[in-house]
Amino acid sequence: MKKLLLFVLLLAVLGGGYFYYRNLKNGPSGALVSAAAAVQAHDMTAFEKYVDVSSVTGHLVDDVTQQSATLTSLMPGGGLVMGGAMRLLKPALAKAAHNEVQRYVETGSLEAAAAAAPKRLVNISLTGLASKVVSPDSEFKGVKYTREEGDNAFVGLEVSQPRYDTTMIVEVKMRRQGDHWRMTQITNSAELLRGVARLEKKRLLN
Repeated sequence: MKKLLLFVLLLAVLGGGYFYYRNLKNGPSGALVSAAAAVQAHDMTAFEKYVDVSSVTGHLVDDVTQQSATLTSLMPGGGLVMGGAMRLLKPALAKAAHNEVQRYVETGSLEAAAAAAPKRLVNISLTGLASKVVSPDSEFKGVKYTREEGDNAFVGLEVSQPRYDTTMIVEVKMRRQGDHWRMTQITNSAELLRGVARLEKKRLLN
Protein backbone atom coordinates (compact mmCIF):
# COMPACT_ATOMS: atom_id res chain seq x y z
CA MET A 1 0.00 0.00 0.00
CA LYS A 2 1.39 3.31 -0.94
CA LYS A 3 2.07 6.76 0.23
CA LEU A 4 0.38 8.39 2.95
CA LEU A 5 -1.17 11.14 3.61
CA LEU A 6 -2.23 11.17 1.63
CA PHE A 7 -0.61 11.80 -0.37
CA VAL A 8 1.82 13.47 1.82
CA LEU A 9 3.87 10.63 0.72
CA LEU A 10 2.97 11.74 -2.65
CA LEU A 11 5.94 13.94 -1.99
CA ALA A 12 8.13 10.95 -2.59
CA VAL A 13 6.82 10.91 -6.14
CA LEU A 14 7.83 14.52 -6.48
CA GLY A 15 11.47 13.53 -6.56
CA GLY A 16 11.39 13.95 -10.31
CA GLY A 17 10.42 17.57 -9.84
CA TYR A 18 13.37 18.38 -7.61
CA PHE A 19 15.62 19.93 -10.25
CA TYR A 20 12.70 21.73 -11.85
CA TYR A 21 11.95 23.57 -8.63
CA ARG A 22 15.38 24.07 -7.16
CA ASN A 23 15.35 27.73 -8.16
CA LEU A 24 12.05 28.26 -6.39
CA LYS A 25 13.24 27.08 -2.98
CA ASN A 26 11.94 30.11 -1.12
CA GLY A 27 8.36 29.70 -2.35
CA PRO A 28 5.61 27.15 -1.67
CA SER A 29 6.84 24.84 -4.45
CA GLY A 30 10.36 25.05 -3.06
CA ALA A 31 9.10 23.84 0.32
CA LEU A 32 7.66 20.77 -1.40
CA VAL A 33 11.00 20.19 -3.09
CA SER A 34 12.73 20.34 0.30
CA ALA A 35 10.18 17.91 1.73
CA ALA A 36 10.81 15.53 -1.17
CA ALA A 37 14.57 15.81 -0.59
CA ALA A 38 14.03 14.99 3.09
CA VAL A 39 12.13 11.85 2.09
CA GLN A 40 15.00 10.81 -0.16
CA ALA A 41 17.45 11.44 2.69
CA HIS A 42 15.20 9.60 5.21
CA ASP A 43 15.35 12.69 7.42
CA MET A 44 12.11 12.97 9.40
CA THR A 45 13.24 16.11 11.24
CA ALA A 46 13.81 17.97 7.97
CA PHE A 47 10.59 16.55 6.54
CA GLU A 48 8.54 17.93 9.43
CA LYS A 49 10.05 21.36 8.90
CA TYR A 50 8.18 21.53 5.59
CA VAL A 51 5.21 19.24 6.31
CA ASP A 52 2.99 19.56 9.37
CA VAL A 53 2.36 15.82 9.56
CA SER A 54 -0.12 16.04 12.44
CA SER A 55 -2.18 18.67 10.61
CA VAL A 56 -2.14 16.81 7.30
CA THR A 57 -3.04 13.46 8.84
CA GLY A 58 -5.73 15.02 11.03
CA HIS A 59 -7.43 16.62 8.04
CA LEU A 60 -7.06 13.40 6.09
CA VAL A 61 -8.75 11.34 8.77
CA ASP A 62 -11.60 13.88 8.84
CA ASP A 63 -12.01 13.56 5.07
CA VAL A 64 -11.83 9.77 5.10
CA THR A 65 -14.45 9.42 7.83
CA GLN A 66 -16.93 11.20 5.56
CA GLN A 67 -16.34 8.79 2.67
CA SER A 68 -17.78 5.51 3.98
CA ALA A 69 -19.48 4.53 0.72
CA THR A 70 -16.33 5.34 -1.26
CA LEU A 71 -14.14 3.34 1.11
CA THR A 72 -16.42 0.33 0.78
CA SER A 73 -15.83 0.31 -2.97
CA LEU A 74 -12.09 0.98 -2.81
CA MET A 75 -10.83 -1.17 0.06
CA PRO A 76 -11.82 -4.42 1.78
CA GLY A 77 -13.09 -3.58 5.22
CA GLY A 78 -13.93 -0.03 4.23
CA GLY A 79 -17.50 -0.57 5.33
CA LEU A 80 -16.33 -0.62 8.92
CA VAL A 81 -16.39 3.15 8.88
CA MET A 82 -20.18 3.04 8.57
CA GLY A 83 -22.19 4.41 11.45
CA GLY A 84 -19.49 6.79 12.58
CA ALA A 85 -17.25 4.02 13.95
CA MET A 86 -14.19 5.61 12.42
CA ARG A 87 -14.98 8.99 13.97
CA LEU A 88 -14.74 7.42 17.40
CA LEU A 89 -11.29 6.14 16.49
CA LYS A 90 -10.03 9.43 15.06
CA PRO A 91 -7.34 10.13 17.71
CA ALA A 92 -5.88 6.63 17.35
CA LEU A 93 -6.09 6.76 13.56
CA ALA A 94 -4.44 10.17 13.38
CA LYS A 95 -1.59 8.90 15.55
CA ALA A 96 -1.25 5.76 13.45
CA ALA A 97 -1.25 7.84 10.26
CA HIS A 98 1.58 9.94 11.69
CA ASN A 99 3.46 6.71 12.41
CA GLU A 100 2.88 5.51 8.84
CA VAL A 101 4.42 8.68 7.44
CA GLN A 102 7.35 8.58 9.82
CA ARG A 103 8.03 4.91 9.06
CA TYR A 104 8.02 5.59 5.34
CA VAL A 105 10.27 8.65 5.54
CA GLU A 106 12.78 6.89 7.77
CA THR A 107 12.89 3.58 5.87
CA GLY A 108 11.72 4.31 2.35
CA SER A 109 9.66 1.13 2.61
CA LEU A 110 5.97 1.14 1.73
CA GLU A 111 5.63 -2.23 3.43
CA ALA A 112 7.03 -0.81 6.65
CA ALA A 113 4.64 2.13 6.42
CA ALA A 114 1.65 -0.14 5.86
CA ALA A 115 2.70 -2.22 8.85
CA ALA A 116 2.09 0.84 11.02
CA ALA A 117 -1.61 0.88 10.08
CA PRO A 118 -4.03 0.27 13.00
CA LYS A 119 -5.19 -3.17 11.91
CA ARG A 120 -6.46 -4.07 15.33
CA LEU A 121 -8.72 -1.00 15.31
CA VAL A 122 -10.06 -0.96 11.78
CA ASN A 123 -8.78 -2.44 8.54
CA ILE A 124 -7.97 0.89 6.91
CA SER A 125 -4.48 2.07 5.99
CA LEU A 126 -4.17 5.69 4.96
CA THR A 127 -1.08 4.86 2.94
CA GLY A 128 -3.21 2.25 1.21
CA LEU A 129 -5.84 4.82 0.36
CA ALA A 130 -3.17 7.18 -0.93
CA SER A 131 -1.94 4.46 -3.27
CA LYS A 132 -5.35 4.42 -4.93
CA VAL A 133 -4.69 7.97 -6.13
CA VAL A 134 -0.90 7.89 -6.54
CA SER A 135 0.06 4.41 -7.69
CA PRO A 136 3.62 3.01 -7.89
CA ASP A 137 3.50 3.74 -11.63
CA SER A 138 2.36 7.33 -11.26
CA GLU A 139 4.60 10.13 -12.50
CA PHE A 140 4.83 13.74 -11.43
CA LYS A 141 3.73 15.86 -14.41
CA GLY A 142 4.24 19.35 -13.03
CA VAL A 143 2.72 22.15 -11.00
CA LYS A 144 -0.66 23.03 -12.47
CA TYR A 145 -1.07 26.21 -10.47
CA THR A 146 0.11 28.12 -7.40
CA ARG A 147 -2.18 30.58 -5.67
CA GLU A 148 -1.04 32.69 -2.72
CA GLU A 149 -3.57 34.25 -0.34
CA GLY A 150 -1.70 36.16 2.35
CA ASP A 151 0.16 33.66 4.52
CA ASN A 152 -1.57 30.72 2.82
CA ALA A 153 -0.83 29.18 -0.56
CA PHE A 154 -2.50 26.47 -2.62
CA VAL A 155 -0.44 24.35 -4.99
CA GLY A 156 -1.98 22.04 -7.59
CA LEU A 157 0.26 19.08 -8.36
CA GLU A 158 -0.52 17.07 -11.48
CA VAL A 159 0.27 13.35 -11.34
CA SER A 160 -0.46 10.61 -13.82
CA GLN A 161 -2.66 7.62 -13.02
CA PRO A 162 -1.74 5.01 -15.65
CA ARG A 163 -4.30 2.50 -14.35
CA TYR A 164 -7.06 4.76 -15.66
CA ASP A 165 -5.11 6.49 -18.42
CA THR A 166 -5.62 9.92 -16.89
CA THR A 167 -4.03 12.54 -14.68
CA MET A 168 -5.17 13.94 -11.35
CA ILE A 169 -4.59 17.21 -9.54
CA VAL A 170 -3.60 16.92 -5.89
CA GLU A 171 -4.08 20.29 -4.19
CA VAL A 172 -2.00 20.98 -1.10
CA LYS A 173 -2.36 23.90 1.27
CA MET A 174 0.80 25.62 2.47
CA ARG A 175 1.25 28.02 5.40
CA ARG A 176 4.01 30.61 5.63
CA GLN A 177 6.30 29.88 8.58
CA GLY A 178 8.72 32.79 8.87
CA ASP A 179 11.30 32.25 6.14
CA HIS A 180 9.77 29.10 4.67
CA TRP A 181 6.47 27.44 3.79
CA ARG A 182 4.94 24.37 5.40
CA MET A 183 2.33 21.96 4.03
CA THR A 184 -0.72 21.70 6.30
CA GLN A 185 -3.43 19.94 4.31
CA ILE A 186 -4.40 18.07 1.17
CA THR A 187 -7.52 20.04 0.38
CA ASN A 188 -9.17 17.76 -2.20
CA SER A 189 -8.50 14.29 -0.78
CA ALA A 190 -12.22 13.45 -0.50
CA GLU A 191 -12.78 14.55 -4.10
CA LEU A 192 -9.84 12.46 -5.26
CA LEU A 193 -11.12 9.34 -3.51
CA ARG A 194 -14.57 9.76 -5.05
CA GLY A 195 -13.01 10.26 -8.47
CA VAL A 196 -10.91 7.12 -8.19
CA ALA A 197 -13.96 5.16 -7.03
CA ARG A 198 -15.88 6.27 -10.15
CA LEU A 199 -12.96 5.37 -12.42
CA GLU A 200 -12.54 1.96 -10.79
CA LYS A 201 -16.25 1.22 -11.18
CA LYS A 202 -16.11 2.22 -14.84
CA ARG A 203 -13.01 0.06 -15.37
CA LEU A 204 -14.70 -2.98 -13.84
CA LEU A 205 -17.86 -2.48 -15.88
CA ASN A 206 -15.82 -2.31 -19.07
